[in-house]
Amino acid sequence: MAEQYKEAGVNLEAGYESVRRIQSHVARTKVKGAIDSLGAFGGMFDLSVYNLKEPVLVSGTDGVGTKLMLAFEMDKHDTIGIDAVAMCVNDVLVQGAKPIYFLDYIAVGQNKPEVIEQIVKGVADGCVQSACALIGGETAEMPDMYDVDHYDLAGFCVGVVDKSKLKDSRNLKVGDVLIGLPSTGVHSNGFSLVRKVLFKDNHLDAHATYEELDGQVLGDVLLTPTKIYVKAVSSLFDQVDIHAMSHITGGGFYENVPRMLKEGMGVRIDTKAFPRPKIFDFIQQKGKIENQEMYNVFNMGIGFVMAVDPKDVQKVQDALQAIGETSYVIGEVTDSGEVDVQW
Repeated sequence: MAEQYKEAGVNLEAGYESVRRIQSHVARTKVKGAIDSLGAFGGMFDLSVYNLKEPVLVSGTDGVGTKLMLAFEMDKHDTIGIDAVAMCVNDVLVQGAKPIYFLDYIAVGQNKPEVIEQIVKGVADGCVQSACALIGGETAEMPDMYDVDHYDLAGFCVGVVDKSKLKDSRNLKVGDVLIGLPSTGVHSNGFSLVRKVLFKDNHLDAHATYEELDGQVLGDVLLTPTKIYVKAVSSLFDQVDIHAMSHITGGGFYENVPRMLKEGMGVRIDTKAFPRPKIFDFIQQKGKIENQEMYNVFNMGIGFVMAVDPKDVQKVQDALQAIGETSYVIGEVTDSGEVDVQW
């Protein structure tokens, strides 16, 4: 069957095997409203089960950038899917929406079913972490576009929120306190700089251990999946009025925090108020990078920021602690119109 297509580099039988392999991973992501549609032309979801008065859909799409190059180098593919999910669901969460479904897109040079299964396993893990159903996707075999051992991965998610509960900074005010949730490391941004500094300029070995990283394998540290904040943050929605939120991704503090502010507002951030993962010290030292650039590229240890009324700070931190989440008071909203990062 389709022998000439196979000779051209596209193996339909491998595609069928990939679908068989991923079915169990897709099944464990099912949530309320998800309709079994694996293999159909479109993924389906029944929004009516949420009984929202004025439902607003919030969508996000993203990839994982050149972090993929580390996955290729380490031949480790079972966590990169978590990154793809995290980059989308954390963005949707900022608007006050709870992610409900996700679709992935995987483009490969050669369809290797065992690798596809590992990628989708990671996607499913991310969906389970964010209570989000994996309802569909696409795997495209493109032999003239990608190397046989390479692939690209992107995702798309949709969340839902009642219109009256949208988070759009309308209640944000000067003096509000910034609460930061810790990252798990570099997450999925800045890897072009990471790879240049560590591997091109310093010729380090991703498979080697380094004393500065407590003897951990460098590649494993860099591949640590992006933290998903959905369950922790959404658990606060019915307990306290979060005035605004920001997902600290590419652009670090200087580009992402202003996205949650009203015109004319600024923030003061105390970098001594939260621990800085050793991987950032490692990158900064190897690349001789200035502090300002570090905080303009990386999350530096804080992956998600919430602005709340000063009277609600303790309530938020107590609620997070009760579910095992760490948080830090990292600064406040000002009228400076600037992002003042103090180190």
